[in-house]
Amino acid sequence: MNITVGSDHAGFPMKAELVSFIESLGHTVTDIGCDSTQPVDFPDIAERVTARIRTGEAERGVMICGTGVGAAIAANKTTGIRAAVGHDVHSARQCVEHDDVNVLCIGAQIVGPWLAKDLVDAYLKAKFSTSEEFQRRVAKLHEMDRGR
Repeated sequence: MNITVGSDHAGFPMKAELVSFIESLGHTVTDIGCDSTQPVDFPDIAERVTARIRTGEAERGVMICGTGVGAAIAANKTTGIRAAVGHDVHSARQCVEHDDVNVLCIGAQIVGPWLAKDLVDAYLKAKFSTSEEFQRRVAKLHEMDRGR
């Protein structure tokens, strides 16, 4: 799978470790920044991550910021993106299985690197359910994107 990874300055120290981990799982990773602990605005990173998903250059994204919340808010401003904060393995898996989430947002100041790897592993292994109830709900999300 092609994965795009981005972070703000608060997530930068964790990002390199996650990029290496995702590659070790056999995925192709594009790191779109940031490149240091110098302050950057998470909406700018979210735009780059979500643009690659919308064009099909990436199938999923991972964003790392201080809490994951800002990254999720910014990513969800993009049509077709369903971003969720993942701080526990169950949610990281279920957000894909039930909600077809395509951007996982992690708070580097909330979880440590070992848990972040477990979250990413669960997220990337998860598949969107074929169950009618979940398909119907996500179809309604697509309708909301179209401004219904």
